[in-house]
Amino acid sequence: MTTQTTSRDITSAPEFRLMVIAVFVFGLMAVLSPDRFLSAQNLTSMAFQFPEFAILALAMTITMMTGGIDLSVVGVANLSAVVAALILTQFSDPSMPASQSAVWLAFAVSAAMCIGAVAGLLNGALVAFFGLPPILATLGSGLVFTGFAIAMTGGSAVMGFPDTVALIGNSQIIGIPVPLILFAVLAVVLHLILTRTAFGLRVTMYGANPLAALYAAIDINRMLLKVYVIAGMFSSVAGLIIMSRANSAKADYGSSYLLLAVLIAVLGGVNPYGGYGRVIGVVLAVLSMQFLSSGLNMLQVSNFARELIWGVLLIIVMVINTNALSAVRSSLKPSK
Repeated sequence: MTTQTTSRDITSAPEFRLMVIAVFVFGLMAVLSPDRFLSAQNLTSMAFQFPEFAILALAMTITMMTGGIDLSVVGVANLSAVVAALILTQFSDPSMPASQSAVWLAFAVSAAMCIGAVAGLLNGALVAFFGLPPILATLGSGLVFTGFAIAMTGGSAVMGFPDTVALIGNSQIIGIPVPLILFAVLAVVLHLILTRTAFGLRVTMYGANPLAALYAAIDINRMLLKVYVIAGMFSSVAGLIIMSRANSAKADYGSSYLLLAVLIAVLGGVNPYGGYGRVIGVVLAVLSMQFLSSGLNMLQVSNFARELIWGVLLIIVMVINTNALSAVRSSLKPSK
């Protein structure tokens, strides 16, 4: 009986359904275009592409776990990249020795991470201390961050980096793309934070029942500040990857990534109302979206049809997850 119950719990979990979807999409695209989709070049290209928006989806995940959202992730990413780019162009140049440019790259990366932390601290303060709804607070702050980036660059792209910048977004370590390694490390870190720390337990508790968290004497304001600081720093990493891959930084890069980050988080089983979400679900959602996007691109499907398919996929998964959650709640009600 216990074995049957465990098997039923596994197959009814959103992560299991996402794994089935990811395998199905991969298999379907492999059958429809085996020579191109399964080529080493395409697989490597996908490994370089998806970490940009996948890391933003991780940032979105931790904020949605609290029942909030962070619509400023792209603005933070671009502002961080612009600051790093300005430092690199002002204090280094392509002709500089690799050892010196590596020092300035490390300084630029540190500055970008500080920008992400400060931006996250501002978002957290707006939500925690000023009581603003997260969707409005981060929407407004995202526009502010984008405005700062435009003011600093005049709306134009910043370019002219030393070759060492390519290490972040265009290089490989033992054949594995560095952006993929960064995504894997951040995914593991976020998983450990949410499942192996007291802070992660407080985040989940607050998202599931804010009133119970208040009665449990949780410092909610401090917890929210940490959540948005983490989201801001994750966004900065994504911005650095975008800067490196594009070999430039601009205030409006990755404008479509915001919707994609929200889509992946929800598709990955993160409850928009807070209290539930697993990093493995987000990872599977990212893979499903990348397999689908790459396959449709090879089949020369238009962008409009691609967005239609993404929307249908999101609705189907949301309906299934909602019905499953309702069934679980019904089973927990005491019988009369």
